[in-house]
Amino acid sequence: MNSEPRANELHRGLSTGAALGLNVIDMVGVGPFVTLPLIVGVMGGPQAMLGWMMGALLSLCDGLIWSELGTAYPEAGGSYAYLKHLYGEKTWGRAFSFLYAWQVLISAPLSIASGCIGFAQYVSFFLPNAGHPFASASLFGVPVVLSGQTLIAMSACVAALIILHRSIFAIGRIARWLGVVVGLTLVLLIVVGFMHFSPRLAFDFPPGAFHINHAFFAGLGAGMLISAYDYWGYYGVCFLGAEVRDPAKTIPRAVLGSIGLVATLYVLMNISVLGVLPWREMAQYSDSHARTFTMAVFMEKLYGHTAAGVIVLLIALAALASVFALLLGYSRIPFAAARDGNFPSWFGAVHPKHRVPMHSLLTLGGITLTCCIFRLQEVITTLVVIRILFQFLLQGTAALLPKHRRERKTRGFRMPAYPLPVLLALGGFVFILFSRPNFLREMRTAGLILAAGSVVYGFRYKGIRS
Repeated sequence: MNSEPRANELHRGLSTGAALGLNVIDMVGVGPFVTLPLIVGVMGGPQAMLGWMMGALLSLCDGLIWSELGTAYPEAGGSYAYLKHLYGEKTWGRAFSFLYAWQVLISAPLSIASGCIGFAQYVSFFLPNAGHPFASASLFGVPVVLSGQTLIAMSACVAALIILHRSIFAIGRIARWLGVVVGLTLVLLIVVGFMHFSPRLAFDFPPGAFHINHAFFAGLGAGMLISAYDYWGYYGVCFLGAEVRDPAKTIPRAVLGSIGLVATLYVLMNISVLGVLPWREMAQYSDSHARTFTMAVFMEKLYGHTAAGVIVLLIALAALASVFALLLGYSRIPFAAARDGNFPSWFGAVHPKHRVPMHSLLTLGGITLTCCIFRLQEVITTLVVIRILFQFLLQGTAALLPKHRRERKTRGFRMPAYPLPVLLALGGFVFILFSRPNFLREMRTAGLILAAGSVVYGFRYKGIRS
């Protein structure tokens, strides 16, 4: 029997090593290198490590959900397939999966753009005038900036699009090498930090650091939001479920393995940096250059300007790698919806030679170019709320439905202590969502996306019925 896929289908070519590499570069990006001063500031000291650890626990609980659903439904699109199957393919599942694919057209470009903007910010270390705006405005109350950094960010997106127009086998090889480079960058920072480590600096807790009150939980919520953003990406392989070899083994290994590996590296890296740079100095960075290039400041203090430049280059490569991984994974969601007849058929086109969803790739890439004009802060805060509402909460709830409770006994990987990890994940995401001081603004944005998507779905459903 010929096991080769037809020309209009995707290819199961991703090995465990390639899947793990994709998840690692998806998770790391530029986030952990620029958010350390932020999490130290909101939590008020080295107890920021608690935020990283709680973020890792939340990611582990959610990763168990992804592993279980990913092996039960190893299809292109990940969450799209899970929502469709678990909420009912002919009822709510069709509506929820459409709305999920709909919001991906907005949230995915925001996520990819955050990597592009992070790449541009780090490249501007060598081009200090690139950040000076030559035009600025406000779009619906959101600041819009055009600068040299904007053009650099857009070029990162274009480069990723070009690289991704090749077979999944070639993409897998690239992912493995990028994963090694990103991992070695984190290891380099850890080793350098511990070679000059001062326990007095690293564990210089302020008075009342662990006093349980409203301020403590507010700081923990803000810290978990930041760390959750830095951990996101452990599920990237699930979007490629139709392109993974032996998904029953590969998906759990890639998801849970990447969480364990990256969480360990994150915590060690941040402890090592706090053992060199005083946290009080870091938390009070008023200079945007120092906030953005904390790791460069760290290396320059120890080994001089040249070493700082080397680490900046490595971090810029990590950011570019995340753009590559994000665009790869998210492009499979509109593709899956189109192949399912639940989205415009244009998104279902496959490149005749490389067997990649070319129209979906180009569409998300084009929208990402537009999102590069926004500031990183606005991109991240909007993204977090949209993603929690439309993906994590809907999917976590689906894992508790009677349909899944019946099917999990015979399908793929099964999480231990079910349903406790699901309940912990749902509780953690709700805590992050409502502990934010200005969450109502992002909730309004999510509401507009939901309303617009519901109208579009209603017209499509009416057209199909008639």
